[in-house]
Amino acid sequence: METNQSTKVTVQAVVQAPVEKVWRYWSEPEHITKWNQASESWHAPKAENDLRVGGKFLTRMEAKDGSMGFDFFGTYDVVKLHEQISYTMEDGRTVEISFLNQGNETKVIEIFDAESTHSIEMQQAGWQAILDNFKKYTEESR
Repeated sequence: METNQSTKVTVQAVVQAPVEKVWRYWSEPEHITKWNQASESWHAPKAENDLRVGGKFLTRMEAKDGSMGFDFFGTYDVVKLHEQISYTMEDGRTVEISFLNQGNETKVIEIFDAESTHSIEMQQAGWQAILDNFKKYTEESR
């Protein structure tokens, strides 16, 4: 897959939860499988996460009807507790996630390198949908 390293896409959300909870729900596999999908017709049946510099993650994403699926994975480049996570995907594209502690809420900002197969708008919509699912899951879970 070709990449366009110069095109960065940003998605963000303000989660009504303290940064400690947001970080935990973002990084623990038992939570990742509950929110990491762009639509109701998809799910994430499996997640593995070794959250440390040089550690790897993998999330299996599948259509609920079994028609398609893929592994989303990469290697962590930066891990700053409750502040920042950066990783490189298998195709060389990078992602940076910032967690801005705002007391009882946390602003999550993701900046990722776009790929060249799908439109920027489609990629942004998909990543925003996943982030919105994360926000909803985190806010509704106790």
